[in-house]
Amino acid sequence: MTTAFEFWDYFIFIAYALLILGVGLWVSRDKKGHQKNAEDYFLASKSLPWWAIGASLIAANISAEQFIGMSGSGFASGLAIASYEWMAALTLIIVGKYFLPIFIEKGIYTIPEFVEKRFSTNLKTILAVFWIALYVFVNLASVLYLGSLALETIMGIPMIYGVIGLALFAAAYSLYGGLSAVAWTDVIQVVFLVLGGLVTTYLALNTVSGGEGVFAGLKTIYEASPERFVMILDESNPEYKNLPGIAVLVGGLWVANLYYWGFNQYIIQRTLAAKSLKEAQKGILLAAFLKLVIPLIIVIPGIAAYVMINDPEIMARLGDAGLMNLPSLEQADKAYPWLLQFLPTGLKGVAFAALAAAIVSSLASMLNSTSTIFTMDIYRQYINKDASDKATVNTGRLSAGIALIIACIMAPLLGGIDQAFQFIQEYTGIVSPGILAVFLLGLFWKKTTNKAAIVGALSSIPIAMYFKVAPKGISTNSFFVDVPFMDQMGYTLILTMIVIILYSLKQHKGADDEKGIEISKEMFKTSPLFNIGSFAVMIILVVLYSLFWN
Repeated sequence: MTTAFEFWDYFIFIAYALLILGVGLWVSRDKKGHQKNAEDYFLASKSLPWWAIGASLIAANISAEQFIGMSGSGFASGLAIASYEWMAALTLIIVGKYFLPIFIEKGIYTIPEFVEKRFSTNLKTILAVFWIALYVFVNLASVLYLGSLALETIMGIPMIYGVIGLALFAAAYSLYGGLSAVAWTDVIQVVFLVLGGLVTTYLALNTVSGGEGVFAGLKTIYEASPERFVMILDESNPEYKNLPGIAVLVGGLWVANLYYWGFNQYIIQRTLAAKSLKEAQKGILLAAFLKLVIPLIIVIPGIAAYVMINDPEIMARLGDAGLMNLPSLEQADKAYPWLLQFLPTGLKGVAFAALAAAIVSSLASMLNSTSTIFTMDIYRQYINKDASDKATVNTGRLSAGIALIIACIMAPLLGGIDQAFQFIQEYTGIVSPGILAVFLLGLFWKKTTNKAAIVGALSSIPIAMYFKVAPKGISTNSFFVDVPFMDQMGYTLILTMIVIILYSLKQHKGADDEKGIEISKEMFKTSPLFNIGSFAVMIILVVLYSLFWN
């Protein structure tokens, strides 16, 4: 399936690309008489305002995975997939109030650096190597693969050219400018991302309603397919294994969200670059509000596509173009590209720019964070402790370039793995509960010891595997259990925390660890603006879940 582009589509897309490159290189320029140092390159001189932080958080988060994958999930199962976005809004509030004050007070560059200050250099190095491998072989490679797959589906661009093109685009400004270039261009990327998404949503809903507008379209798709507007699925739903009912609100989704938004370097790094803690918290609040909007531009088009292809009257109205390459439930990821063929000239370019913005901004963020961890936690720790500012920045650029080359080699290989993205999600879900347990107890329980953290992190792997072997047919006896993926993450977190607590108590006989963090109520005080905004987010979430509970 390819979407025909005309002059104005190409013009808009090229203008977008030139704008991003121009702004990225302009903000990256060296000030006269000033050599970029580590703080300039990796933390944008700690000068980011709240609105740049909020925009950059969303741009780093949204990629082809959301535009193609979540729209496909909306097509196949409906609004329930929006819990990933809406629960993330609440998670961001928690991160802003309880995690950020500690991170910023410690003055860290990287999450592994926090591990060193709280636990040990050995544990920091283990996690630094793990995260570099995860970013290069999983995150960067998968974004390149899924992004180029989207370009191949929509435009007919061969995958290898898509991989190289996306890599060069992201590298053109992010390698030279560092986090400053990434964050400031993300402000523009988010505008294109939201604008392009809204254009596609408007077109889909307006088409469904026969030209009567968005609200008429929403009413039409709700009346045509009410089962796709259920947020909490029951066990009879075929998607229950992926979104296990009430556990979405109180179970394993919290593990995925807290790990991702709280301890993921390429997400948390832009908050560490804020002018101040209050500025970072305002940025977090903006991102939370944007998260409430994301399902409107990603999930709703997928539901609209499902209604369109199952309504003979609508399909007759669309004509021959709409009858070509119809996505099926087995090909749900084709739903978003299928919708794009109905966009008029010019708007196709806007929608395509939105997709490119989502992919490239995520790539740039991951590249910058990979180079930050390598440079600050490996290079300056073991290779050159007395590195000059110039050597540090150049190492960051070089390591990012090498990481990108490796990811480009790996990306096409993911096409040979059955259910590549699902495999990646499950792999991350095996290790994330153990790492989250280490961080939560390290932050908020002063008795947590270094050895207990290592034992807990290592034991979390077999604990997670216990909940996974039964579905693989390894054993059918009652010793093994078969639980949904989200439940597996929740159980693994709880059991790992118990292991760490028991080992810590045994080791120190109940005494506080010497590196335990002193926390007080004063540390977690937030501004009236943050408090009011947080309550507003929570009220909106309560209303949304009340409306679409079942």
